[in-house]
Amino acid sequence: MDPTDRTPPAPAPVTALTARTPGDIAAFVPVALGFVPDHSVVMVSIGSPGSMNARVDLPHDPDDVDDVVEALLRPALRNGVREVVVVVYDDDTTVADEAAWAIHEEFTAAGIGVREVLRVHDDHWYAVLPGAPLAAYQGVRFTLAEHAFTAQAVFDGRVTHASREALRATIATDVDAVRRAEPDLAVASLLPAGALGALTRRHVAKRTTFSGAELASAAVTVASAGRREEAWAWLSRDDARRAVELWSDAVRRLPSSHVAGPAAVLAFAAWLVGDGALAWCAVDRCREAEPDHSLAGLVAQLLESATSPDTWEVLRPRPGSTADPAA
Repeated sequence: MDPTDRTPPAPAPVTALTARTPGDIAAFVPVALGFVPDHSVVMVSIGSPGSMNARVDLPHDPDDVDDVVEALLRPALRNGVREVVVVVYDDDTTVADEAAWAIHEEFTAAGIGVREVLRVHDDHWYAVLPGAPLAAYQGVRFTLAEHAFTAQAVFDGRVTHASREALRATIATDVDAVRRAEPDLAVASLLPAGALGALTRRHVAKRTTFSGAELASAAVTVASAGRREEAWAWLSRDDARRAVELWSDAVRRLPSSHVAGPAAVLAFAAWLVGDGALAWCAVDRCREAEPDHSLAGLVAQLLESATSPDTWEVLRPRPGSTADPAA
């Protein structure tokens, strides 16, 4: 099973549009996740406290459904979630039906209300719980591209990708850019103390990207565990989106020999934005190059525990502190 994508609610301009119908729920989920799920179970919490969204791969074997329930229920309980809607993305299979009812049963038993359970497939939503009109069990067509939630997301500058793989591709290696970076990387050296922080702050503030020489020096410096905090520990939620843009560009331009540190910083910035899916993709890119990278491990803990980015000011490491924000 792939990692669970857990994220806080979508930003206010989207969530300000109230989901009143099953079609609204089906349209909201891709906007909240940043991609259209496939063969997945998605949980969206309702109200507060404890607001969160989560996605888990739907297993192929009905015997593995318990793992899906645990992956969703544990963070929901940890975060004080009181009520949820559940959307299963799959054709009409035994596993999809088993997952839907198991989640409903276990969440209800744990004291978490399940407002709605839907199945979505091939541009149709299907009712699962009893009491819906007959047509809802036969499937109701909806057009994601024409829904008000999708239009609002476009207006807000939020991109909804066609799939998780399409999202992952946004930080894939750009072969030509890597080739251009190699001469600078060959002669790059560690930046002086404080210089990496100043460099990243400047680019985040101006919404610009590293030059070739700057990228090489930043990649070499962020590889040092003792210097890495300069790239991420000062970030706030207000500037995290610009940091995502900066480090996404860096990750695309770097070879596997230098990508681990920048990918881990990107993962942290994506978590801070509330983009859990992108954060996991960046964790994966980091771990492909360096499986035991400490910052990637930290971000994975934050994601697995569904820790809200709203807590960052409390979790932020203080100068000289060795505390683990995910602890």
